[in-house]
Amino acid sequence: MINRKETYSKINVNFGKLSQSQVIGFEAIFDMWDFLKLKDSRWLAYILATIWHETAKTMQPIEEFGKGKGKKYGKRMWYSGKFYTDISHIFFGRGHTQNTWRDIYLKLTKANKNNWDFVNHPELLLQMKPSIWATFHAMTIGLYTGVSLSQFFNDKKNDPIGARKTINGNDKAILIKGYYDKFLKSIIKS
Repeated sequence: MINRKETYSKINVNFGKLSQSQVIGFEAIFDMWDFLKLKDSRWLAYILATIWHETAKTMQPIEEFGKGKGKKYGKRMWYSGKFYTDISHIFFGRGHTQNTWRDIYLKLTKANKNNWDFVNHPELLLQMKPSIWATFHAMTIGLYTGVSLSQFFNDKKNDPIGARKTINGNDKAILIKGYYDKFLKSIIKS
């Protein structure tokens, strides 16, 4: 369990005073962490760092700036490059971790037990609960890239730069490691 009072105190020192909207985002993240009974603070610090970056520090689920314009996933296309015509949705980045590609939305739909249909209702990833669930699910099982947090944070390894591969490779890995370091110092367990 997270000692939220002490953790918020440290976050305010390391990141500045949080807005009410940011606190709502942190609360949802901490609730999911406690619900899943996860233990490794490095995982939580990395999830927080990723969300801090991917949401432009809002801690709220957001739409990708540009909505996929100029990107392959900004078209009606599967990851394989094959086009689809059966639905009109474009699967640009949405949520706390900017979920892209129809393939990912389909996998999230199949994996959840809440009957969230992300394929036909991609806007569900703009709601707090589905988006936080998707973030934890994807990062802990390796849904996005085939690698999970456990491959970078375990008894033998502590690799916050490499952990960026759980999302999309090395893009902004050093920047996010800086956030990770601050979040790791901020997390106080009960």
